[in-house]
Amino acid sequence: MFTEIKSQSLTVWCQWDDLEIPQNIQLVNSPLASMSASQRDEIQVYVPQYMGGRQALAHIPELKNVSLVQLLMAGYEDALEFMREGITLCNATGVHNDSTAELAVALTLSSLRGIPDFVRNQETGIWGHQRYRSLSEKTVGIVGYGSIGKSLEHLLSNFPIKIHRFARTAREGVHALQELNSYLPQLDVIILLIPLNSDTEKLIDATRLKLMKNGALLVNVARGGIVDTTALVNELATGRISAALDVTDPEPLPADHPLWNLRNCLISPHVGGDSGAFKKRGRRLVEEQLQRLSNGVNLVNVINWKEIQRP
Repeated sequence: MFTEIKSQSLTVWCQWDDLEIPQNIQLVNSPLASMSASQRDEIQVYVPQYMGGRQALAHIPELKNVSLVQLLMAGYEDALEFMREGITLCNATGVHNDSTAELAVALTLSSLRGIPDFVRNQETGIWGHQRYRSLSEKTVGIVGYGSIGKSLEHLLSNFPIKIHRFARTAREGVHALQELNSYLPQLDVIILLIPLNSDTEKLIDATRLKLMKNGALLVNVARGGIVDTTALVNELATGRISAALDVTDPEPLPADHPLWNLRNCLISPHVGGDSGAFKKRGRRLVEEQLQRLSNGVNLVNVINWKEIQRP
């Protein structure tokens, strides 16, 4: 649903104060905690600090006159609890497609070709030659076939592999998520890109992990809560499968968490979208949205947050 912001001038809080925007828009980026209540009341559009986490989102209730919250990330589930009547929520669909897809490919290839072992051996001067797995001739499942899933398939298109696509709703060339169980025993690589909500929380549980074929690789670049962490630790401990995780539950992953000690688990610290490509694309999105507001044109990436069940 689009909420029209009727104002001759708009005050926008954004981390960037040098955007190319219409003249009727004022940018502010002073720390919100240091602003007075009256100053916060002037803010009508809020762009939470990228990677600011819950702390950035928690400012929303303090901004009594905010009518638009523009996220700089594709995921929006963390913002749902702060929404209220009269607020339009937009995410950053498209901004992180290529970066997240790149990392998914990097984690997949690194895990299959033994890069973590090479790094460990280099630290101790070990020439540990052995035969590792390859992505070629594998069957890959892309679980969550939205814009990032399509970008991922594009990057994978030159590999000699077979791809199965899964989404919440079946369509031509895409399986329904309910069919995943019947395909898990034949998938060599499962890449998770699906949003986290009440339907997908712990989607990959003990039952589905046991359905994975021996030697399969689970790659999660979506949200940690999509995987049952305890079940994953138990299955990885058997050595039967491996995992590459850019996201975990909990997150950040505590230093004493057992996932760190599993050699068949490669972990990156939630950097899928946070690449050198982000700033240019993030700025472009905010500029476009503010131009749309100024011109009275419908916004892009509007989330119908009232109908989404929180995980």
